[in-house]
Amino acid sequence: MTAANQYRSVGSRIFDAINIAVLVGLGLITLLPLLYVLAGSFASESEISSRTFFLWPEKFVTSTYEYIFATDVFIRALLTTVGVTLVGTVVQVALTLTMAYPLAKRYLPGRALVLNLVIFTVVFSGGIIPTYLVVRDMGLLNSYWALILPLAINPFYLIIVKSFFQELPEALEEAARIDGCTEMGVFWKIVLPLSKPIIATFSLFYAVGIWNDYMSPLLYIDDSSKWTLQVLVRQLTGADAQNALSALETVFFPTQGLKFAVVVIATLPILCFYPFLQKHFVKGVLIGSVKE
Repeated sequence: MTAANQYRSVGSRIFDAINIAVLVGLGLITLLPLLYVLAGSFASESEISSRTFFLWPEKFVTSTYEYIFATDVFIRALLTTVGVTLVGTVVQVALTLTMAYPLAKRYLPGRALVLNLVIFTVVFSGGIIPTYLVVRDMGLLNSYWALILPLAINPFYLIIVKSFFQELPEALEEAARIDGCTEMGVFWKIVLPLSKPIIATFSLFYAVGIWNDYMSPLLYIDDSSKWTLQVLVRQLTGADAQNALSALETVFFPTQGLKFAVVVIATLPILCFYPFLQKHFVKGVLIGSVKE
């Protein structure tokens, strides 16, 4: 027993034990639906229909996954989602960094006005219809750019990154300028290498947002061949699943196992990436959220 635990009261220990029990219980409640979907994706249709709830199938069946990866519809949707996520993350992170850096300079003319406009967009938004009209007038309908550019800069993320840049030592930038470095050189060679934690953090935030977004392709993409994986999941798990499959020119009606498998495939990449980048979350977000 450590010295700190030795002087803790009985009430404090009981409180901690209750907290741990409650958090573990909530974690299990959150995990159960995921395990059920995973088990259902490997179960037969008859077992899914006969068993109300189970976490382990009586017999593992992989035919659903075999069908998914043998069908052009799912492969195309998966590749589309991966491509849009990669390109969109690069574009959004680049625009956020390049806008946050000049706003971090207090001597920038008009800085206060721009920051007030950014803060205004955190509280108020144009809404779906005005945004749709802007996307239409820019000729982005049925274009993958419609899934990237309207959400290119998250104002809340921008404010955090701007605060992070303000906390970097000014002496480093001044030394680089004395050595003949341009403003872009300072940003590229000094600021970005010091910003790896926050870049990793918000890259994942942007990537998760794009990956899980189904509203944008639902609004802006009419061509079913350009559907993302999330739209396909929504169509297959909704009440109009049969019509969705007929629109995709396939005669295979989605069984429950197929719905479960598609949900697993749509969720698995994010679950795999989170553990590797989680160490950057607290460091990146807390450093960038220190107030001026």
